[in-house]
Amino acid sequence: MSFKFLRQLARIPGCTRVHAPPLAQSTWGTTYRRRDSSRYILRRYLHGTSIQQHGQITRPKPGTGIKLHFKDHKGNPIKTIEAREGDDILSLAHEWDIDLEGACEGSIACSTCHVILQPETYDTLPEPSDDENDMLDLAFGLTDTSRLGCQVQVTKEMDGTEIRLPSATRNMFVDGKKPTHH
Repeated sequence: MSFKFLRQLARIPGCTRVHAPPLAQSTWGTTYRRRDSSRYILRRYLHGTSIQQHGQITRPKPGTGIKLHFKDHKGNPIKTIEAREGDDILSLAHEWDIDLEGACEGSIACSTCHVILQPETYDTLPEPSDDENDMLDLAFGLTDTSRLGCQVQVTKEMDGTEIRLPSATRNMFVDGKKPTHH
């Protein structure tokens, strides 16, 4: 690869060229070798924030997280988990193998991640958005403290809180789907 090619790549807006020792390995950029056997690493900066993918949960070390107690509709314990601040309940349930559906994958297009919170916890959370309220109107077993699990972000104030799962969910695509002829 020629040095001319490297110079052309370095002219791309947002790119920088960094000199690296001959034996350096790069896992975050592309390394180009010059004729004089030195290396340059071409890095491209797209943005300054870290990338977050939907449902990407990192479990905290045991004893350091925010404890959440999942219970069924009768109040029987399902599982007690530990979470990090900022995680959403739907992603946590999937990470810890708790049976909370989430058919729309957190896009506020269904009510299958409907959860029932304690009144004290419900009062500490921000008000639900209009989209969330519209989906909650379709939820089975709606209560005054119902929320969509995909929209509830864990906070330190939630430590020790109880999260109840309703006795059933209503998936409008499956339950309300009218059969069509093939």
